[in-house]
Formats: sequence, structure tokens, C-alpha cells
Amino acid sequence: MLSKKCKYALKAMVCLARNYQQGSLTTAAIADKENIPKKFLEQILLELKRWKLVNSKQGIGGGYYLLKDPNEVSLADLYRIFDGPISLTPCVSINYYEKCDDCKDETSCYLRKQLIEIRDKTRASMMEATLQSFINS
Repeated sequence: MLSKKCKYALKAMVCLARNYQQGSLTTAAIADKENIPKKFLEQILLELKRWKLVNSKQGIGGGYYLLKDPNEVSLADLYRIFDGPISLTPCVSINYYEKCDDCKDETSCYLRKQLIEIRDKTRASMMEATLQSFINS
């Protein structure tokens, strides 16, 4: 399940993607359009800025804007930032692998093969779900 923080990040990024060619949007404008608490949104946008997905400019006409094309940012990217690994268990994670404490032998584990398949399908779907695809739907 998406955390509220991840859902708000997705909504903010889609909002910025809709405005991609026009320029930046203020935090207040995004918060108002997407019904996101402004203080919470500020934290989210700072995190997205740290990950170099957005940037900001000060002054008149300032605000936040996307650093990447909306086709290049996926739900998987945002999920990893705010909610962590896409896999259901650490032993099948691509980026956050950890051996399971209760597993004697990964190669013979009856859960692992199916969980890898689930991870791969989920990851592929989340990678296909770009900001642009949310705009187009």
C-alpha cells in the first residue's frame, strides 16, 4: 500500500508534470490544486529536491519545477524514495537485499522463486506508470 507521503508525492509530481512546459508552481498552488497540507508538501518537495527530481527558484515566478521529462519519472522511483523496496521480502529485493534469518538455503526456498516473479511483475508495472501515463489516463 502507498503511504500517504508517497501518494502526496505522486500527486505533486503529476501536478508539476502537467505544468512541465509552462514553468514552476508554488508550494501553495500545488497544495491547493491537489488538496495536500502545505507543510507536509514542503517536506515532500524538499525530499524530491534532494533526489534531484525537482528544483526550485526564488522570487517572482518562482516555485518548484521538474528536472526530468514526465516520461522519465515512474511510480517505482517515487515508491523507492518514500516507501522503500518494491519487493515483499528483503531476500528478493534488488536494491535492499538482505538474507532471511529463517531461511537455511535460498536456492531451495519454496517462497523465493514466486516472490521474485511477483517482484518483477510489480516492478515492471510500476516502472511503466510514469508521470506522463498518469496525465494521459
